[in-house]
Amino acid sequence: MPVPDPRIDAYIANAAPFARPILQHLRDTVHAACPDVEETIKWSMPFFLYHGMLCNMAAFKAHCAFGFWKGELLLEQADNKAREAMGQFGRITAVADLPPAATLARYIGQAMALNADGAQAKAKAPPKPKVVRALTVPAYLAAALADHPDAGARFSAFTPGAQREYVAWLEEAKTEATRLRRLAQAIEWIAEGKKRNWKYLDC
Repeated sequence: MPVPDPRIDAYIANAAPFARPILQHLRDTVHAACPDVEETIKWSMPFFLYHGMLCNMAAFKAHCAFGFWKGELLLEQADNKAREAMGQFGRITAVADLPPAATLARYIGQAMALNADGAQAKAKAPPKPKVVRALTVPAYLAAALADHPDAGARFSAFTPGAQREYVAWLEEAKTEATRLRRLAQAIEWIAEGKKRNWKYLDC
């Protein structure tokens, strides 16, 4: 029988008082359902292994979390709560927030079978391409940059984000006088190669 990992003993002992019975219950349930399970710590959290990653648990300031490594293959079988926390069971603040031990044991058995069969986690869909909004440079800024070639060249070399910061600062001016003062300051800073928030970049 695998030897319990003393690091998990310490993890449970160092958790918040509310979390200790939850973590111990989860640990006991995993061991009861999978006597050959091995324990380890990965990414500073307790993990349970059986032919690979099986499940893990974690304690945070106000809740615990528990999840299966291949949880996406079990979601149709589990009573999955709103995805409000890591894992498949939402924010766990008491043992009562978890499914009954028999239900958890069934999920653990299913997860064990997936690992034993070499099932692969579902491939995730590629991320959607990020939509980058085209930057519209106000006519007054474009004219000022044209009148100051050094500033114009520097502005063109800025990243879109840095350019957008200057445009937003100018457009947020409440009055024309404020906008003109900001425009003069912007041209001076841009010519020196300074970004809008350059004062804070080295803080």
